[in-house]
Amino acid sequence: MRKKSVLAISGDGCVPMALPYLAGYASSLQNKARDWLQAGKAGQWLLQKYPAAHAMRNDKALYDYVDGLKSEHLRNAGLLHKVAYDSKIHVVRNALGLHTRRVIAHGNKLNARHEIHVASMFKQTPEAFLRMICVHELAHLRVMDHDKAFYQLCTHMAPDYHQLEFDVRLYLSHLDQGGEPLWSASADVLA
Repeated sequence: MRKKSVLAISGDGCVPMALPYLAGYASSLQNKARDWLQAGKAGQWLLQKYPAAHAMRNDKALYDYVDGLKSEHLRNAGLLHKVAYDSKIHVVRNALGLHTRRVIAHGNKLNARHEIHVASMFKQTPEAFLRMICVHELAHLRVMDHDKAFYQLCTHMAPDYHQLEFDVRLYLSHLDQGGEPLWSASADVLA
């Protein structure tokens, strides 16, 4: 069982469930998510909406998937030198994906190397969740800051980007509150 997150006591003596992944959303939406998490409905709803995990379990399959997204939406963006799952990314950097740009000098010429790392927890999630993370990291090839242009590019590549981001955050809250992972390799084999 996972460790539950720390709870804060409010002025009326109630102990509301902390939702760090949903902190940027409206309080009414947070309250609804909190009710669903406490009642155990969030996991059921996510499984109903996203019944199966994707099949991209290794770095080569992930590279091909991300390169396909890049070819479709960002044809003129720089070459991706590496795309990989990273088991340390969520714990160490408190992130779900990471885009790195390294500049390498070759004589008088500078070359940029783009790498995308995706948290290994996304090996066993629905394709839609993986797409949201990959689209987010691909958008950093063009726009480095999380501004209006960045999110417009994300929604260009994935029109349902904002809904997917909320669903991923709801799933992370489900895990944070002690819920079990909803999609696993063994469950996919049995299905």
